[in-house]
Amino acid sequence: MTVPLALYYTRDHEWVRLDGDVVTIGITDHAQEELSDVVFVELPDFGKVEAADSVAVVESVKAASDIFAPFNGEIIEINIDLVADPSKVNTDPYEGGWIFKMRLSDLSQIDSLMGAETYTSFVS
Repeated sequence: MTVPLALYYTRDHEWVRLDGDVVTIGITDHAQEELSDVVFVELPDFGKVEAADSVAVVESVKAASDIFAPFNGEIIEINIDLVADPSKVNTDPYEGGWIFKMRLSDLSQIDSLMGAETYTSFVS
């Protein structure tokens, strides 16, 4: 299981990359392993969301899993490449397999997330 040190993690097995007031969000290596072969990604709609809103769905041969907005903010970009190739979530979860980007309404929300060490302990 790969857990990059520079990212933040949620209890819902999503990773978060912070860049100013914009975050990129995807599912962790652990999550994609649990799901196995991803066959479809329902991408979120653009616009305002509240923390814990279900905004997307990742579907595999085993199960479908909701993706939740980890923060209050606005979805500003989606990874349209996942429509043609949802397997990127499996093969490159931290780069090409990102799902959406959002602008945070309050940067302090990032403090609610786990670092890499804490997340590794969480999934063990």
